[in-house]
Amino acid sequence: MYFDYLIVGAGLFGSVFACEMKKKGRACLVIDRREHIAGNIYTEEILGIQVHKYGAHIFHTSNKTVWEYINQYAVFNRFVNSPIAVYKDELYNLPFNMNTFSRMWNIRTPAEARAIIDKQIQELGISNPQNLEEQALSLAGKDVYEKLIKGYTEKQWGRSCKELPAFIIKRVPLRFTYDNNYFNDLYQGIPVGGYTAIVNKMLDGIEVRTGMEYKQFLKQCQNEGITFGKTLYTGMIDEYFDYKIGALEYRSLKFEQEQMPDCVNYQGNAVVNYTEHRIPYTRIIEHKHFEFGRQPGTVITKEYPAKWQPGDEPYYPVNDERNEKLFQEYSKLAEKEENVLFGGRLGQYKYYDMDKVIAAALDMAAAQP
Repeated sequence: MYFDYLIVGAGLFGSVFACEMKKKGRACLVIDRREHIAGNIYTEEILGIQVHKYGAHIFHTSNKTVWEYINQYAVFNRFVNSPIAVYKDELYNLPFNMNTFSRMWNIRTPAEARAIIDKQIQELGISNPQNLEEQALSLAGKDVYEKLIKGYTEKQWGRSCKELPAFIIKRVPLRFTYDNNYFNDLYQGIPVGGYTAIVNKMLDGIEVRTGMEYKQFLKQCQNEGITFGKTLYTGMIDEYFDYKIGALEYRSLKFEQEQMPDCVNYQGNAVVNYTEHRIPYTRIIEHKHFEFGRQPGTVITKEYPAKWQPGDEPYYPVNDERNEKLFQEYSKLAEKEENVLFGGRLGQYKYYDMDKVIAAALDMAAAQP
């Protein structure tokens, strides 16, 4: 059997690319090491609820082309991401907006909020931030930093904010309006029926093999007489090269799911963040609220940041100086690989929102003959 493309990874990048190449008349074979398609956007039905198995995925974009593209494969609802933050016994709206400031300081007007933040920044007198803590303090002041940024960030990265580089936070989005919409993008929503259905449609008519690790599959190809012209690799770029010049760093996540068949409504919101360092998880997701569910039960997931170890799922690249330099070395090796393309968050060592994944996959597919 001959395939024009072997696509390693049935996540969003690989699936969009496969779909587009099929439209060009190219034969594609898609493999994935997991037992299912759709990668990290995989959703499965539990208690009649579409559960986001690998954390909350809210689609948002200002790219009309991408929005129209994804709407070929799903109907999106009107969900708007409006998270809640819990700090000790206090409850705040996110993103940082007038609802947040009103609750924090018992004030009403943007002028009052600006005055408090400006006063705190001025009193701190940080002119040249040397780490993330100083950067955040110089942008948002003491109260917002200590209650809503510090503990959450330290849990995410597994390090003190004083040990993290300042560039991780380039800005703090302070909004002086009573608007709890987390994203500024023009288009936003959740696909009715979950994300897995989208990928199923994209891969319709394309051969897919799950539970298949790439290098193990290459050996199997020899036995089965499978050949292919090009490879799109969306796995870890350093793993592809057997870590020959060192391992890139990632942050991972652990998920603790709980089914509650007798609980109609656990927390009243899809996403609730926990910003205290002493609480080990960063947020609780209640999945039914993504689709305004009225099921008699509910499903929640607690999300725990974790240090990545080989064998764990890598979620976030650690984009510090050491890792960026190492990735550039791997990129040079990748350029020398004949007929191999590298894509996605792992192949390009880059955190992508879903719309950026689609745009990048479409661009790559368009560049292929």
